[in-house]
Amino acid sequence: MIILLGMVLSYLIGSIPTAYIYGRLLKRIDIRQHGSGNVGATNVFRVLGKGPGFFVLCADIFKGVLAVAVLPDILGLTRVTQRIILALCAVSGHNWTPFLNFKGGKGVATSLGVLIGLTIRLAAIRPVLLLSVLIWMACFLLSRYVSLASIVSATAMPIIMLLTHQSFEVVVMGVIFCLFIVIRHRPNIKRLFAGQEPRVPLPFSKSK
Repeated sequence: MIILLGMVLSYLIGSIPTAYIYGRLLKRIDIRQHGSGNVGATNVFRVLGKGPGFFVLCADIFKGVLAVAVLPDILGLTRVTQRIILALCAVSGHNWTPFLNFKGGKGVATSLGVLIGLTIRLAAIRPVLLLSVLIWMACFLLSRYVSLASIVSATAMPIIMLLTHQSFEVVVMGVIFCLFIVIRHRPNIKRLFAGQEPRVPLPFSKSK
């Protein structure tokens, strides 16, 4: 019963639509009707600016941290497998939130939060977090596509887990997160192949 309670609570934590709430309460807009229509931090950056985007990004990351580093300790679900189950529930909640008819974000920020939360309790996962973030940053700086950086980093994550000799449960989590992120980015993949995906301008880049 405790693990079921943890799964429900983790799913509900992940399902809090922070981008939608921010847009409604502070800007009086439905973020789903602007930009890409996605309820994630990247769309908030594009539509509302850097400040709101950074706030939503941090909030979505915090959901993942809370679900795997705080909630399990409160409930006594401290085994690796239990934390990973709650991690998957949190990201699923973000991707398919019941508060928006099961249409949520793409899970990148919350997956990052999960990795951060796991590193707090499991030091062996720290290389996975570090290398995944470095790959994301390198790909983004080279391409200026947030979506491409997310897809490449997500695809590399289970490979990094294997190379760093993570446990079976952790590798399975990495594979599932990779599938989640790739599947949720299908529209972006189509736009990338069509040359229609918008790039994110860098602060130091010259405008054309």
